[in-house]
Amino acid sequence: MLKKFILGLMMFSVIFLTACSKKQEKSDLLTSIKKRGELVVGVKYDSKPFGYVENGKLQGYDIDIAHLLAKRILGNEKLVRFVEVNASNRISKLYAGDVDMLVATMTVTPQRQEVVDFSVPYFYAGQAIMIRKGTSIKTVGDLNGRRVIIILGTTGEKNLRYFAPEAILQGYKNYQEGFNGMLNRKAEALTTDDSIIAGFIMDHPEFTMLPQRYSQDGYAVAFRKEPESQSLKYEVNAAIGELRRKGYLNYLKGQWLPAASNNFKKSK
Repeated sequence: MLKKFILGLMMFSVIFLTACSKKQEKSDLLTSIKKRGELVVGVKYDSKPFGYVENGKLQGYDIDIAHLLAKRILGNEKLVRFVEVNASNRISKLYAGDVDMLVATMTVTPQRQEVVDFSVPYFYAGQAIMIRKGTSIKTVGDLNGRRVIIILGTTGEKNLRYFAPEAILQGYKNYQEGFNGMLNRKAEALTTDDSIIAGFIMDHPEFTMLPQRYSQDGYAVAFRKEPESQSLKYEVNAAIGELRRKGYLNYLKGQWLPAASNNFKKSK
């Protein structure tokens, strides 16, 4: 009887310690990433110059940030796998475990901070308005009574309803669909971050951006709001701080947004 008791106790101890070990491994996402040898990052494929596909190659400011984070975490910038997300599904993909983090032009807002954890910002953008050259729209007030494209899941709708409450809003799932609406003259204006608008203007000079900005928001890396992500968040914060101190963030801005420099006036 005593032998059976001791054997049972030993088996329980092994099972308990194994379960604790697995729980501990799961609780540290950074450790899991290092053991896996790959960082999985959710990025946008339709947000030039931050994340877009051209000639079959995924590239952009956010893509470069992800590579630099992989270099910091795993010692090799190539050890990163990208998963496509958009403004509507990025948080759900994060919590489904499809990605370790989001580097997807995600603006920090109090509402989102209730759902996800953010790193320190790695880029600052302002909400702006894109119009076709030659139109009579000069200010945000001119949008009242006019059709304006917004991107669902972004902060653009709330801000526009405040500044132009009588604007007729048209929602699109992603940036490319929204811009296609502008190309097809389904609306007279489009509002989103100036950095995204600048990317469209680079390829379509028939459009321009109004000089005013209606917000100034930081893009940050997003993590699941849980203890398992904290060590990864700290590592990413350290990496972004180092990139800022060494001038890499300014270098990336100059590389990916050079043609848009005249469009980045800040309203007072």
